[in-house]
Amino acid sequence: MKEKMESRKISRRRFLKTSANAASLAALSVGMQTKLYAAGSDIIRIGLVGCGGRGAGAVVSALSVNRNAKLTAMAEAFGDRLQNTRKSLKNRMKDQVAVDDDHCFTGFDGYRKLIASGIDVAILVSPPHFRPIHAEACINAGVHVFAEKPMAVDAPGVRRILAAGKKARRKNLSFVSGFETRYGGNSRKAMSRLHNGAIGKIISIEGIYNIGYLWHRGRQPDWTEMEFQLRNWYYFTWLSGDHIVEQHVHQMDMASWIMLEEPPLHAWGMGGRQVRTDPKYGDIFDHHTVVYEYADGVRFYAFCRQQANCFNRVSFMVQGSKGRMTGWGRYIIEGETSWDSGRQREHPELTTFKEMFAGMRAGKPINDSVAMARSTMLAILGRMATHSGQGITWEQALQSKKVLAPKRYTWDAVPPVLPGQDGKYPHPIPGKTKVL
Repeated sequence: MKEKMESRKISRRRFLKTSANAASLAALSVGMQTKLYAAGSDIIRIGLVGCGGRGAGAVVSALSVNRNAKLTAMAEAFGDRLQNTRKSLKNRMKDQVAVDDDHCFTGFDGYRKLIASGIDVAILVSPPHFRPIHAEACINAGVHVFAEKPMAVDAPGVRRILAAGKKARRKNLSFVSGFETRYGGNSRKAMSRLHNGAIGKIISIEGIYNIGYLWHRGRQPDWTEMEFQLRNWYYFTWLSGDHIVEQHVHQMDMASWIMLEEPPLHAWGMGGRQVRTDPKYGDIFDHHTVVYEYADGVRFYAFCRQQANCFNRVSFMVQGSKGRMTGWGRYIIEGETSWDSGRQREHPELTTFKEMFAGMRAGKPINDSVAMARSTMLAILGRMATHSGQGITWEQALQSKKVLAPKRYTWDAVPPVLPGQDGKYPHPIPGKTKVL
């Protein structure tokens, strides 16, 4: 097991080269000082970028763990969503929500105004496409970052996250991820046992994220095509990365953690649009299956599906030479040794913000950038394999120059994908679609 771990550490260094020796950069940041709190007080001024349900939930978690934290600014593409969320948060956490009208920013450039409003921490929960743009701007301005998963929708975006993470280390800023599993008490205990040989040599990993349909906000006649896609961002690859990236990435992160951040050699898979074919569902698939193959023979089998009236399961399993570990939230080890983590005592997101704020106060901010970029890239690699139907290496995917983005960000701009005469959006076709 020790030899295996050392081998993975060497492989991990190849990935870290992209972010320029994270260990030495972290060492340089120790002892550096930065402005953490408002006007030298204990108040932590928080700005929320992305005012949907996930954004509201993250704010509640952040405010719940620190009574000195206050929400002081909000940014959202759509004014109606911003005001609805502001009202809801105000009703729920009145004493900690102090967002004046002049600190409500809408439109594509709202995040810039929010950053300039004098916040200490930004919670970034806009559609994943915007994560690298927003994170980069925050770090450049000296603002601590909590970024919801995933971190990007394409390889150039992942590289921007790595660069922002490198700069965050130099500036002694937090760069904390929404990969909350890594902050869970049960998952940390399970991972420690796994890495200490509780199930022997790891042979295979299985991640399943099969659920039904999700939300859809419809289309209004006065919306431009850009507004329709932004309001229904989940169903467009350029905005969400497809659901293997937006949702299944949690289990990609778990697999990456198990493998000590070692990237796979390559991946191949299959997927398509089998039942969710209505034009309103954009261009993403409704199912993906990916096989990731690693240098030492380990294989990670990833399955995800969003189809109605089907067998649903969200689970995770690691098979080893001396036993196996199963679970998601609660973990059980069976084999030569037996162990049950029991129920989760505290929601991992609460732990995330507790540790983030503690790191800020101690002058030792948390920087998750390499792990968060690594896990996001693992999911993007899987999507590239399923959309194309080809076997793709890690290096091919990571070095891809293909950017999923419009030429400009305005409401009358042309999105990267447009419907044809039949009203349907052209979607990837395995065997025909080129991703490299």
